[in-house]
Amino acid sequence: MFILSRLDSVPPESFQNQIRELVIHHVGELSSVAITADNPLYPLYQYGVGMEVHQYLQALDGTRGLAVALTLALDAEAPDQLLGFALSLPAEDDEQACSLAFLAVRASHRRQGIARALLGDLQARHACVELNAFANQVPWFEAMGMQVVAANGPQVLMSSTGQASGALIGRLDIAPIYQTAEVMQIHTYLLNQQGEDAMIEAEQMRDERLDELTAQAQECVRQRKTVH
Repeated sequence: MFILSRLDSVPPESFQNQIRELVIHHVGELSSVAITADNPLYPLYQYGVGMEVHQYLQALDGTRGLAVALTLALDAEAPDQLLGFALSLPAEDDEQACSLAFLAVRASHRRQGIARALLGDLQARHACVELNAFANQVPWFEAMGMQVVAANGPQVLMSSTGQASGALIGRLDIAPIYQTAEVMQIHTYLLNQQGEDAMIEAEQMRDERLDELTAQAQECVRQRKTVH
C-alpha cells in the first residue's frame, strides 16, 4: 500500500536523495533526449537530468520565480521510503492548467497503481494537465484519460482536454546545466575513458535515436488524427 503526500516546500534531504536516485535509474524515460544505457553519454545525462530535477526541487522555496508542485508516493508502512513522485509546473496565468514535468515510480513497485494515482491527483486538481510522452508511452497515458494533441519533437504533446492549454508555464533553462564545470569534467572523463571516436559515435547514436523518436511521434499523432 502507498500514500500520497503533497509538498509545498523543499523536501527533506532524505527525500531529495531518493528522488535523485529514482531519476538516475530512469533517466532514459525521463529525459527528452531518451538516452539509452548503452550510450557512453549516459552518465552525463544522468547528472544533467538529476541536476535539472534538483533545481526544480529547490524552486519549491518560492525564491526562484518558478511555480513547482511536488507529490510523493510513500510506502504506507514505512513513510520514509519513496516509491514514486510527480513533479508538475502549475501555470502562472491559469490555476486550472499545469504541466507534468516528471513522473517516476520505482521498478519494484510498478503495476500497483502508483503512477495512476499520482497522475489522477493532478487531474483532480487541474482541469487541463499537459505532458510530453514518447510514442511508446502514449497508450498508457491514453488509458489514464490523456489525449494526443500534437507531435513535439521526439515526443507527443498530450493533454487531459485534447487541446493545448496555451497557458503560461515557467520552465527551467537547462542549457546552463550542460555548461557547468561538473558536466565538463564528466565529459572529459568519458573522453579519456572511451576515446574521441567512441564519443563522436555516441553523439551520432543519440541523434539518430532522436530522429527515430521524432518519426515515431509524428506517426503516432497521424494515426490518431486520421479520420476513419
